[in-house]
Amino acid sequence: MVARVNTVAFQGIETLEIQVQVSMTNGLPAFTIVGLPDKAVGESRERVRSALSAIGLALPPKRITVNLAPADVVKEGSHFDLPIALGLLLAMGILDHDDLASKVVLGELGLDGAVAPVAGVLPAALAAHADDRGLICPGRQGGEAAWAGDGDVLAPGTLLELINHFKGSQVLARPRPEMVEDTTPIPDLSDIKGQESARRALEIAAAGGHNILMVGPPGSGKSMLAKRLPGLLPPLTPREALEVSMIHSVAGKLDQGRLLRRRPFRDPHHTASSAALAGGGIRARPGEISLAHNGVLFLDELPEFQRAALEVLRQPLEAGTISVSRANLHVTYPARFQLVAAMNPCRCGYLDDPSLACSKAPRCAEDYQGRISGPLFDRIDLHVEVPAVHPLDLARLKGGEPTAPVADRVLAARDRQVQRYAEYGLSLNRDAEGGVLEAVATPDHAGQSLLVEATERLRLSARAYHRILRVARTIADLDGAEGVGRLHVAEALAYRRMAPAKGRVA
Repeated sequence: MVARVNTVAFQGIETLEIQVQVSMTNGLPAFTIVGLPDKAVGESRERVRSALSAIGLALPPKRITVNLAPADVVKEGSHFDLPIALGLLLAMGILDHDDLASKVVLGELGLDGAVAPVAGVLPAALAAHADDRGLICPGRQGGEAAWAGDGDVLAPGTLLELINHFKGSQVLARPRPEMVEDTTPIPDLSDIKGQESARRALEIAAAGGHNILMVGPPGSGKSMLAKRLPGLLPPLTPREALEVSMIHSVAGKLDQGRLLRRRPFRDPHHTASSAALAGGGIRARPGEISLAHNGVLFLDELPEFQRAALEVLRQPLEAGTISVSRANLHVTYPARFQLVAAMNPCRCGYLDDPSLACSKAPRCAEDYQGRISGPLFDRIDLHVEVPAVHPLDLARLKGGEPTAPVADRVLAARDRQVQRYAEYGLSLNRDAEGGVLEAVATPDHAGQSLLVEATERLRLSARAYHRILRVARTIADLDGAEGVGRLHVAEALAYRRMAPAKGRVA
């Protein structure tokens, strides 16, 4: 007789049903796992053997074959430990087949029989709930699985607890859904002195979900501004929280199985590779681009990133998804993030200060900024100069407007956008395009004339033209205006800058 236990394999945030089939036959004692297991799955033999021994059970001296079906799909990860162990217990007659027939199982086993956390519990729970099945997962991730719905969830801390539950000598309580209690304070905008133009651009970026590039000398406050952007953004909606948490679950980054409620803020170091940003590796795990979904991706020292890594951003900035292709799989992750980039005007950073600039200025600025391609510049909606603040201003000026009132204006502007785009299935101005953009953001006669004249004179691309329309629409929303006027277009045009290396407008 063949024992069967249901589990899953992961393809991005999607799941593929896997059946663990266990057979025990007479013959030379052996324990074999087949079905294209990777090294982590192959090593589960020893973890399972030791876990069973820790609770006083020993494998019979038989030929044990574990098949992971379908056999032509590569099986990766340690979450196959628990379903393999339960399959063995079924084959040994210790558990009844009815106990596990309607369950999806995943979990890693420690040598002492403890059930350790694994990646992907939330997607597995959602898939199980959709199929009207229960879920068995590690105890520390029960709160994560409980978000999938009101289905049957068992979250044992040890293998022995699970066996006792099925035997009736112990009852495992249904876990409750939990969210991360993030008490880390977000820095306040009032800490920023001066930089009124940059503060205004940051508010516009937050209101419309626009990408922003800040250029200025070292110490001018670019990183301080970027780190205060999350405080301007509204909390994740329940749907957004579920999307973000699924990605973090697959990446194994959910803290104790709790869903996220604060928008992600990812700030990878400039030495990050293309795979680190886009995702990849043997399991095609999500990268920084996907981990920033529905949040902020902050790239400091933008020209210092590898050129190939920066070019990875181009498609996700347009499509809102990132496809990771490898020889044996192809997965797509959500990647609707807000790019915030910061850079010095040149390598030394003091292009506009003759007393500090290097001897290669201004040629060094062209070489330095030329590391960023024109198409990438073109995809950034707001380009803002962040000049150095004079020491006297640092001493005399008070902090600017605090975060709270700015966040209120951002929320009001976003509410207007949600209502406007409800019939189109969109939420923010950054997502509007084609006929929808023309319907909601076409300026009045004076504004249209200004935009056409600027497009011709500055040789703007079609992409830049439409991005200016989106920014102008956001500025109008912040003003509470029904239509887009000349002043809104003029301010949006002020946030376009030249791509210095080639003298083109981005």
